[in-house]
Amino acid sequence: MIEILNPDELSRAKQTGALVADILQSIKARSTVGTNLLDIDRWARTMIIEAGAKSCYVDYAPSFGRGPFGHYICTSVNDAVLHGLPHDYVLADGDLLTLDLAVSLRGIVADSAISFIIGNAPSPESAAMIAVTERALAAGIAAARPGARIGDISFAIGTVLTDAGYPVNTEFGGHGVGSTMHQDPHIANSGRPGRGYKLRPGLLLALEPWVMADTAQLVTDADGWTLRSATGCRTAHSEHTIAITGDGAEILTLPK
Repeated sequence: MIEILNPDELSRAKQTGALVADILQSIKARSTVGTNLLDIDRWARTMIIEAGAKSCYVDYAPSFGRGPFGHYICTSVNDAVLHGLPHDYVLADGDLLTLDLAVSLRGIVADSAISFIIGNAPSPESAAMIAVTERALAAGIAAARPGARIGDISFAIGTVLTDAGYPVNTEFGGHGVGSTMHQDPHIANSGRPGRGYKLRPGLLLALEPWVMADTAQLVTDADGWTLRSATGCRTAHSEHTIAITGDGAEILTLPK
């Protein structure tokens, strides 16, 4: 299903995007050495409920996970890159943490992810990997304009990632959003320009470049959800929800 939002729905989407951005930045500020991932999940739950929003994760049970997910936010640490199931783990100095959050507010979903390093331990390789996903995200957003195609976004993202020397996995990537979290079209993190669905104003997309330092192969953790690098290398993930407008792309999950 591909939804094209009307002006009222787009207005609500902006509110949802602002909420997601605020929650992620609040949790980032509170996440320090000694923070437990279960505390992060509780913080997310509290902020979502207080905002009158609904979690997109708690009851989520797709074919690729051992559902339902049962938590309010994805917390992926170091070699975990996607769908990190919160568990009893205390963050250490130098850990690379990815937070991925999707909520629904007034019937419209927004989805975003950020990666950052905990504490003060220097980790130039991790910082560089995070920066590459952010640059790839910016390139994908720049390619998202009316009349362009999904393949143009995928090509822009993939060019940045491969030019930086990272293998690219295309099994999981960006996607449409709207009244539900995961919709068509799928937006792979590599692709051919000029191919795929033509972008139209009113389309909501979640773009999410992610990389693993030395592999494109994923393995599923024993929890049935967390996806890790097959080699144990570190990973990074950046994501924004954007709205296609007559002038280009508007980022809805940009922090204030």
